Amino acid sequence: MILDQDLERDLGEQPLARLLTELGLKSHDLVAASTEQITHKMVQRGCKGRRLTKNVQGKLLRALNAVTSGAYTLTDLFTY
Repeated sequence: MILDQDLERDLGEQPLARLLTELGLKSHDLVAASTEQITHKMVQRGCKGRRLTKNVQGKLLRALNAVTSGAYTLTDLFTY
């Protein structure tokens, strides 16, 4: 059983941050493109490698795909 204190929370910069830089996007672009409730803080936490729930990961993925018309998957954005 994994206890909360055993779970690594800071996982280092994620591929999401690199993708946003390569595409010339800011966190605001994802927030504005999303039809769901996401915040700038969610995007920043995802980029910096703070562990996000699958629900939030999905919201960020759908927002990125909406703004880029891409077909990215969760493994393209996160290493965990």
